[in-house]
Amino acid sequence: MLAVIIPAHNESELIGACVRSLGVAALHPLLRDEKTIVIVVADDCSDHTEAFAMAAGAVVLSVCKRNVGKARAQGADLAIAHGARWLAFTDADTQVAPDWLSSQLACQTDAVCGVIGITDWTGHPLNVKEEFYKTYRDEEGHRHIHGANLGCSAAAYRKAGGFQPLSFNEDVALVDALIATGASISWSNKARVSTSARLDSRTPWGFGATLRAASGRLACAVPSVIW
Repeated sequence: MLAVIIPAHNESELIGACVRSLGVAALHPLLRDEKTIVIVVADDCSDHTEAFAMAAGAVVLSVCKRNVGKARAQGADLAIAHGARWLAFTDADTQVAPDWLSSQLACQTDAVCGVIGITDWTGHPLNVKEEFYKTYRDEEGHRHIHGANLGCSAAAYRKAGGFQPLSFNEDVALVDALIATGASISWSNKARVSTSARLDSRTPWGFGATLRAASGRLACAVPSVIW
């Protein structure tokens, strides 16, 4: 069995589209009918995240951690307890490609770090988008680490000690631990997702914070060009 784990805090507007994209990926013919479970870890939600996730076909685990590392870890523990051999991780503001899961497995490594694309740059100066695509390596052998596009075998995950209880960079810490244990890792641009560039990201750190900082910095240079 394959498992996808999604931490979510008040994501009722986006969680349905995320889970539905995973439903499509789970039906890819290269998976050969292997069962896939989608686990949404609803972390201290006060909106309709749980209801919308379940309506879209996910299993919901409700927790009160307000910590993305703990949320991902609890979702992974539940997946392993249900017999999952492969753990894939994404975020609630993300939609995966139809071949996302099959592309991860096709790498035939202990772990896969994929790439992201952004389709909606609303609220950011035009030069933020230009700067991102100028510096981002969308190619095989990239060295990007995204919690929105990460996968590893359950065995490698356990050997690495799982996610640490970190409020940010929990994905980086896991990959560092995987490397330390000798796990084989594919840095692949074949495993693809489309994620959000929203200004109100759920953590003050991480990818969203990087974009906000770039937006603030570059807006000073071209203050009149806003989407």
